[in-house]
Amino acid sequence: MSLVRSLLLGIGVALMLSSPADAAELKVGDKAPEFEMKGSDGKTYKLSQFKDKQAVVVAWFPKAFTGGCTKECKSLRANGKVLREFNVAYFTASCDPVEKNTDFAKSLELDYPILSDPDTKVAKAYGILNDRGFSSRVTFIVGKDGKILHIETKVKTDDHAKQISDELAKLKIEKAPKKKD
Repeated sequence: MSLVRSLLLGIGVALMLSSPADAAELKVGDKAPEFEMKGSDGKTYKLSQFKDKQAVVVAWFPKAFTGGCTKECKSLRANGKVLREFNVAYFTASCDPVEKNTDFAKSLELDYPILSDPDTKVAKAYGILNDRGFSSRVTFIVGKDGKILHIETKVKTDDHAKQISDELAKLKIEKAPKKKD
């Protein structure tokens, strides 16, 4: 009997250690994992393209065309002005295919891109892929130096733009350069 228990325990431990959901948990101060994802605007974005230029906000959501995700994306569209006051590039992101996120962005008339991670590599690297194959609702703020400045796990979908803006102010993220007329 104890041999069976030992074998089952060993198998359980091996399964836990090999699970992608058990990726090392990122924390504030860690170097953000590099990403390359296609946006709903047809462009490809890399975290490294913003290094030493802008902070980056990536607000992950589970699934396009669902209630909470729709509210969150609409909040960023309706209140994008408060985000554009800061020197940041901001995106939402999901593990949905590019085509689905493109349709979702068009249906909501978004003025910012939704990034797609259909192979879930980026979600895994950020430790936010849940056991159903979706990303969890988590927002990362990455500094110009590539380090994680803030991780928001208690996203207020109806008012997420203000929530992000308040955090950018607390972090003393520089204001966006004034546009010349």
